[in-house]
Amino acid sequence: MRLAVGPTWQTVGVTSRLYRDEAVVLRTYRLGEADRIIVMLSRHHGQVRAVAKGVRRTSSRFGARLEPFSMIDVQLHAGRGLDTVTQVETIDPFGRAIASDYAMFTCASTMVETAERLSADNGDLGTDSSPQQYLLLAGALAAMSHRRHAPGLILDSYLLRSLALAGWAPSCYDCAICGSPGPHAAFHIQAGGAVCENCRSAGAVAVEAGAMVLLGALLSGDWAVADASGQRERSQASGLVSAYATWHLERRLRSLALVERA
Repeated sequence: MRLAVGPTWQTVGVTSRLYRDEAVVLRTYRLGEADRIIVMLSRHHGQVRAVAKGVRRTSSRFGARLEPFSMIDVQLHAGRGLDTVTQVETIDPFGRAIASDYAMFTCASTMVETAERLSADNGDLGTDSSPQQYLLLAGALAAMSHRRHAPGLILDSYLLRSLALAGWAPSCYDCAICGSPGPHAAFHIQAGGAVCENCRSAGAVAVEAGAMVLLGALLSGDWAVADASGQRERSQASGLVSAYATWHLERRLRSLALVERA
C-alpha cells in the first residue's frame, strides 16, 4: 500500500490509482448521452484528458464546475486511455465573467486553444514547461476576467510569453540574426523577430518604433508601457503576434479569426 500527498500518484492496492492536481479547463466534448471528455492543463501533470461521467445530467454534482476557463482542484482516477474525474472543486470560475463579454470570450478561447496545442502530450510541440504554462494561463485568465487590461493586449502578451516558454521567444530589440543592438525597424517572422538593415531580407516587414516597443513590453509584462500604447501600435503589434504564433504552432488558431473580426 502506498499513499502520497499533493499532486503525486496515490495507489491503494493494485486497482485504485488516484491523483490530485490544480488545472484549468481548456475544452470539453460530448461523450455518449450524459458524459463529457474534459481537456485540462494541470499544474503538475501537463495536459490531461479525462471522462466526467454524468455531468450533462441536471442532477450532476459537478457539471457546472467543469466549464471552459474554470480553474479547479480535481481528483482523477488514472485509466489506460482516458482518466476519470472523481472529485472536483472550483478554485476560481473565470468563465462566468469571460463569457459575458464577446471580446474577452474570443481572446480567452484563443488562449486555451494555444495552451492545448503547446501542452499536447504527443507531437513535436509538447514541452516540459507545464507548471510555467499553467501559471501563465491562469494568470492571463484572471487578468481577463477582472478586466485589468484590454483583452487584446492580454491575448498578445499571453501568446508571446507562452511561445517564449516553449523556446520561441522573439527578439524585440536586438537583431535576431546577428545580434546587433537595436532598436530596429523591421521584423522577420521566420528569422525570430527584429532584424537590422544588414540582415533584412525578403519577408521582413517594416515596423513602427512604437509597435516594436509594445512587442517588447508585452513579452516582458511591462503593463505600464502596454496600457499607454495607442491603437495604431496595438493593431500592428497584434498582426505580428498572430503571424508569429501561427508560424511556430504550424497551423492557424481557429479562435484567432474571431478575435480579428471582433
